[in-house]
Amino acid sequence: MTRAPQLVGILNVTPDSFSDGGRYAGRDQAVAAGVQMRAEGADWIDVGGESTRPGAPEVPVGQELERVLPVVEALVAAGVPVSIDTRKTPVAKAALAAGAEVVNDVNGLRAPGMVDAIAAAGAGAVIMHMRGTPEDMLSRVTYDDVLTDVRGFLAERLAVARAAGIARLWVDPGIGFAKTADQNLVLLRRLGELGDLGAPVYVGASRKRFIGAVTGASDPADRLGGSIGAAIAAAQHGAAVLRVHDVAATRQALAVMIAVHGSA
Repeated sequence: MTRAPQLVGILNVTPDSFSDGGRYAGRDQAVAAGVQMRAEGADWIDVGGESTRPGAPEVPVGQELERVLPVVEALVAAGVPVSIDTRKTPVAKAALAAGAEVVNDVNGLRAPGMVDAIAAAGAGAVIMHMRGTPEDMLSRVTYDDVLTDVRGFLAERLAVARAAGIARLWVDPGIGFAKTADQNLVLLRRLGELGDLGAPVYVGASRKRFIGAVTGASDPADRLGGSIGAAIAAAQHGAAVLRVHDVAATRQALAVMIAVHGSA
């Protein structure tokens, strides 16, 4: 291993996200946070206006647009690369028109018109695996083999996206989305088995519930060490992109990992 994964900084402009809900609900606060994460080494910033934590209700399109568009526009104006974290086609279209370069879709590009909107904009897409919706996904955790099922879904959605002409694609196994703690660990352990899909692997494990299950840290804010551990594990198993809350600390940990591998 000679190269660290890219880092995507998480910017939730929501009042109810599981880890930082309300912290960046104001436009100026959110933009300042995005600029800071970019300075700390984030390759791009992922802006989201709808919590997808377990049990979270769906946010109306208009409300989501009000939350994300001013932030996307300001970050783009500041020269910060941006992705939009949404499962709604109208939100994706508006964010892409405002300068976002990638759509990060927890719904795997299944909303009507989503694939065509991304292709028409010449944008990239992160295809994530999730069963059901955030409201009911914790009741959908029975798999014959979690890695096989996730891989099959990602392969099918990749084929659809490629057929539509989307050139830049990543696959995300959906850590924490319709998976138990043990299933999340299996996915991280077997991450390399997604490599033959022909798309770089994108992992978002930062501060998630399974880290609390492993470490006993019930408060997401207390999961920095576990999040770094998950990031290192994902990198060692082939992740090309890591979506994280703590950019500077993760970048530092990855630098040491790469230095150790490089000195072997």
